[in-house]
Parts: sequence; C-alpha cells; structure tokens
Amino acid sequence: MTENPAPAAVTYASYLRVGELLALQRPRTAGESVIAEHDELLFITIHQVYELWFKEVLHELRGDERTPGAGGVQAALESGDAFGALGLLGRVLTILKTLVAQVDVLETMTPLQFASFRARLDSASGFQSAQFRELEAVLGRRDTAVLANAVDGDAVWDRVRAATLRPSLWGSYLRFLATQGFDVPAEVRAEGDDAADRTRDLVVAVYHAGGAAMLVSERLVDLDEGLQEWRYRHVKMVERTIGAKTGTGGSSGAAYLASTLFHPVFPALWQARVRF
Repeated sequence: MTENPAPAAVTYASYLRVGELLALQRPRTAGESVIAEHDELLFITIHQVYELWFKEVLHELRGDERTPGAGGVQAALESGDAFGALGLLGRVLTILKTLVAQVDVLETMTPLQFASFRARLDSASGFQSAQFRELEAVLGRRDTAVLANAVDGDAVWDRVRAATLRPSLWGSYLRFLATQGFDVPAEVRAEGDDAADRTRDLVVAVYHAGGAAMLVSERLVDLDEGLQEWRYRHVKMVERTIGAKTGTGGSSGAAYLASTLFHPVFPALWQARVRF
C-alpha cells in the first residue's frame, strides 16, 4: 500500500502566494514581452497596495464578524476595552501615515508620464473603490448616493450596503462612553443632527472627566485628522498630475476631491473645542 506523501512544507512564497500576487499587475499597454509605457506598472502597483491597506484598515476597525473574539476597534469600544481600542487605533493611524507616504511615490510620475497611458484607463476611476466607500460607511457616512457605482452581485459592494446598515464607529464610541459611566441621551445615540448641541455637551463632559474616555476621544481626533491629511495629499497629487482636467470615468477630478476636504468624520469632537 502506497502511503500518502507528506504535505509540502510551507515556504515564504507559498504562504504569501507570491506568484499569484506578482501576476496581478497587468498593464494595459503591455506587449507580449515588454511594457510599452514604463510608468503604468507603478500606477497599478500603488493602487493595488492602497486596496490592500484599505482591507487591513477595515479589518482593524470592524474586526471579523464571522469569528467570535476577533473584534476590531468597534468591538473593543462596545465592550468598554479602552486600551484595546487605543492600541488598534494606533495601528490604523500608522497605516494612514503609510498611505500618505505612498503619494510621495506616485508624485515621482510626471504629468506627461501619466498621460502616456491615461487613455487606457477608460472609465476606471478611484471613485469606484468600493473598499474606500465601505471605510467611509464604517466611519459614519450614510449617503446612499455612494452606491451609484455599485456593481450588482459584487461581494465588495454588498459589504458597502451592509456597512450603511450597521452601527458606525461613532455609534460604538457612544456606547463606549456609556460603559464608562457617562449619560448618553437617546437622541445622541440615534446619531441625529438634531442632537448636535447635546452631543457637544457630552464631549465636553468627557474631556473634563479625563481618563481613558478622553484618551480614546483624542485618538479618534487623530484618526479624523489622518484621513483628512490623506485626502489633502490626494487632491494635490491629482492637481499636479492632471490639473483641472475632468477625471477618468467622467468625474470632476481634483474639483470633487477638494470638495471633500475639511469635512470631519467626527464633527462633534472638533466643535466641542470652542467650549474649552
């Protein structure tokens, strides 16, 4: 009787699936043996890496709902685990710094170099990044217009829809405050605009109390600022690459991106500062 052969040992390449990973960069200007436009590979690589980091940030914020105990920031907050939430938020902040640094690499490409392959993008646009839209929904955006680019049957866009129906990170923060003994009125928990004054009152009380709740609040401000920093660098990168041209996919390009600046994810944390 022939014994079954022992399974092959896990190697660096097999664990990371390096062969499959390196086969995913497929420039549209590539011929049979060479890439006709040298800089297209850089463009693809940068954006694929962005998508990998978006996946990781989503994992850190929401955890894996299919695996008990594998919670992210939201689970830590809702269980009252301040230091667990602080640690994970610190990791997300470091990732955001990495995303900003990647803009530096992309900006080594001149406008002429980008123009050499831009037409090959057809209707493809960064506005179609479902994972970034999911990230916005996890942070609290509740705008059904973001689903305009949704692809029927696409599991990633299904996650965007689901994220808009689940409690946001802000909602988890409010539940965290309740675990720390703060009075969180029902209208504040409902995350409605009509509770803006009471929400700011709550934030002021958190800061005056100090302690873990204040530290978590400051870390959320860091997260908000880090996201705005990435948005700003993204705008300037687009401006220096295509100027005021219309973006791919018919978007307004830099004009739209600029309109997203200075709109904080957690406005109450910023607005409360006038009361200190």
